[in-house]
This record gives sequence, structure tokens and C-alpha cells, in this order.
Amino acid sequence: MTPPRSRPAHRRTAVLATVPVALAALLATTGAAAPGDTRPTAPGTPGAPGAGDPYFPLSGNGGYDVRHYDLTLRYDPAARRLDGTAVLTARATQRLNRFDLDLSGLTVTRVTVDGRTARFARDGRELVVTPTTARPRGRDFRVAVTYHGTPKPVTDPDGSEDGWIPTDDGAFVAGEPQGAMTWFPANGHPADKASYDFTLTVPRGHTAVANGVLLGQRTAHGRTTFRWRQAEPMAAYLATATVGKFRTERYTTRDGVQVYNAVDAREARAAAPVLKKLPSVLEWESRLFGPYPFRAAGSIVDHAPDVGYALETQTRPVYDSAPDLDTLVHESAHQWFGDSVSLTTWQDIWLNEGFATYAEWLYAEQHGGPRAQETFDDLYARPARDALWAYPPGDPGSGKRLFGTPVYERGAMALHALRRAVGDRDFFRILRAWADGHRGGHGTTAQFVALAERTSGKRLAGLFHTWLYAPGKPAGA
Repeated sequence: MTPPRSRPAHRRTAVLATVPVALAALLATTGAAAPGDTRPTAPGTPGAPGAGDPYFPLSGNGGYDVRHYDLTLRYDPAARRLDGTAVLTARATQRLNRFDLDLSGLTVTRVTVDGRTARFARDGRELVVTPTTARPRGRDFRVAVTYHGTPKPVTDPDGSEDGWIPTDDGAFVAGEPQGAMTWFPANGHPADKASYDFTLTVPRGHTAVANGVLLGQRTAHGRTTFRWRQAEPMAAYLATATVGKFRTERYTTRDGVQVYNAVDAREARAAAPVLKKLPSVLEWESRLFGPYPFRAAGSIVDHAPDVGYALETQTRPVYDSAPDLDTLVHESAHQWFGDSVSLTTWQDIWLNEGFATYAEWLYAEQHGGPRAQETFDDLYARPARDALWAYPPGDPGSGKRLFGTPVYERGAMALHALRRAVGDRDFFRILRAWADGHRGGHGTTAQFVALAERTSGKRLAGLFHTWLYAPGKPAGA
């Protein structure tokens, strides 16, 4: 996501999930029926209604892992109506007699599990599904959910909105940290990644842009259907189905990456010089971080002046307006750090934002701008009362602080402190090894620290504690 300077200035408290955590835990451990459902369940154990993330307790679900999403959506921008069918292929991680999907709003009309009609109930932002028979542990199963309605964004703890955000010609769809549930039923925590197929139908003259490779498009009876495939694993919050009246371009880079750009005409002139640099930015980042991790790339430049941020939606970042070069570098770096290598819990958000911010410093350093040390020094000169030192980036403490200045800037400073401690040779070896060793998977701060120590042969726990976990301004930098 773009640095906090682009986040909305006015913030308000998020709406809390309607199921208390204690009740959720009780349901998960006792096997009690979903609220309002007194019918007996099949032998087995209910999946937990959350993945256990300390910042978002009801994000994600337990008892299964999603392998693939097949989303068929039809959107009418004039009526703001979404009709959808989501087919999830998942594997049970326990003998599963009931499970949850994250879904906010929208009307569910039918749910099937392996082709058989299943009972379902709504419980706040949870869709509680009870199949006719329990799913055996280790067995794949398919869930199909048919739904419709007017999708609305979710308000995050920092007061900004994410999810399905209507625009004057379609929708700006950006799901970090919890917005995926506003437009499709999901196991919404980044710990569960899957491949995706999208079939998106919109009025003729509109374009629907999703992740991955465009498989084809067809216009008939006044509507155009776009088919997209994201083959590499992706966290739900990184999925998009942005709709608008876009100018599009397609080309293939020298490395064989398929690029698709979609730009609102109102942003086209300002965006063009920056988007032309995308291939060279990806080549530069590939030299530093290792091979580009996906087969597709590109940009969605919307005209969404009320959004206030951009997001690193996988393979194709979505921008609320024409990006500057720093933002392009930042969101492109996320393809390695955040998209390919994903969070295990939201506490480790600095692994996304600190790394992408430091990529901006490195790009400036190697393209005629200030050296990273100069940027570090300018930041360190800020007084102890500055917002930069308000809380440690390794544990922001709440969802409200995920996208604050310390996570971005002090997170980048932690990387620069590491670079000074181990030297350039080992530092860039660490970055490449991190991106390569966790490619398509997940990582934690503890794993990164262990890698840095193993690669450099140095004890670095004190350095990381100082920059990531100690309160206040570090001394003696």
C-alpha cells in the first residue's frame, strides 16, 4: 500500500465484528451450533470462525485451506448491483462438520458442498455453512455460494475504507486488510493463499480488470465478459475486480512477463510517463530481489479521488490516481515483499511496508537521487516527539496503526541499519534469499532475523529489537 502521506486525513473508529471473540472461541471448542441454528450437526468438529490473528480475530477461518477460487461475477455500475457465484475448492484440515466463510453484507441464496445443498446462516460477517455430512480430514471438497446485492466497503480501524468502493463509472476494488469479504466469500486471512479464476461481466464500454493473465474477452447482448487467471498463490486481500471505463494496453516484456495496463482517461496524460517506466523498474527490482515472481504484471489507474491510497493487488497494482515514480517503485516491490512472500500475521506488516519503502530509497540511490544513508539521516534527525517514533513497527499494537509512519519509515530504517551492520554484499544476499526461500509462501520476522544472522554470521537480535520493538527513538544511530 502507498505510504501514509496518501492515506485519508480524517479517520474514524472501525465497526467491530458482531461476534465477540469469546463466543467465537466457545463455538470453536464446544462444537455448538451457529446462533439461530438448533438442528444437530454431522459428526465432526466445527472449524474456528477466525484464523486467530491478534489484530483481526475473525479474519479468516479454521478447519480448511482453500486451494482455488472460481469467481463468476456480473456487475451493473448504474444500479451498483453485484450478482455472483463463488466456487471454492478447499481441503479439510480436520474432520469438518461446519465451517465459516468471511462475507460482509450481500444476500446469499444458495450454498452447496460437493454438489449437495448445505444449510447456511449469517452471523455478522460470517457465513456459517453446515454440509449434510462431515468432510473427512485431508479430503478436498467444493463449496459453491450464490449471492447478490449492493457491495459496500468496510471501514478499517484507521478510518479508511477498503473492499468494493463504488466510483462514478464502476468500482475501485482494493481489499487490504479485510475488504475481500465485501465482494466474495473467502477465507480472508493472508495465511491462506490460493489460485484464482475470474469471469467478470460488465456493460459494454466498461472494462473489468482482475489479477493475473487475461484469458479472453467477449461482447454479446450489450455486455462484455472478461476472463482472468491468477495461477500463483494469492492472499484474498490482494484480489481485485476493478471496473471502469479504461484505456487499455498490452505488451510482453523482454523477460516474457505479460503486461496489462488499464487507465482512466482522466488520468491517462499524467500516468503515461510513469507507466512507461514499469518494465525498467521491474528489471531493476529483479536484479536486486531475484526473478519477478509472477507471469503477469501491469497497473490499474482509476479516477477515485476519495480513496486516498494505492494497493499492491497481485500482478496489477491499483492506483486511485496517476502514480508518481516513487509509488510505482513501492507497489512493484510489493510483488516480491507482501504478495509473493506474504504475512503470517498482520503484526509483521513491516515486512511488507518497510521493504517496499526501502526499495524506494534504493531506487533513488541508484538513479541520481539521495543515498539511502542521507534519507536515513534526515529521518533520524526528527525529534523524539515526532510521529516516526510513536510506536515500534515490529508490533504496531492494533489494526489502527498498520499503515502509520513508523511501519513504513522506521521499518525501512531497520533495513538500513541491517545493511550498515552486515555490509552491502551480505545485505543484498539476504534480500534475495528471503524472496527466493519464501516464494509463493509466507514469512515471519523471526524467520527474517534468523536468515540475516545465518547469512552474515553475526548476532543481530539486539539490532532488530532496537529498531522493530523498542519504544521511542533509538539512541546512538
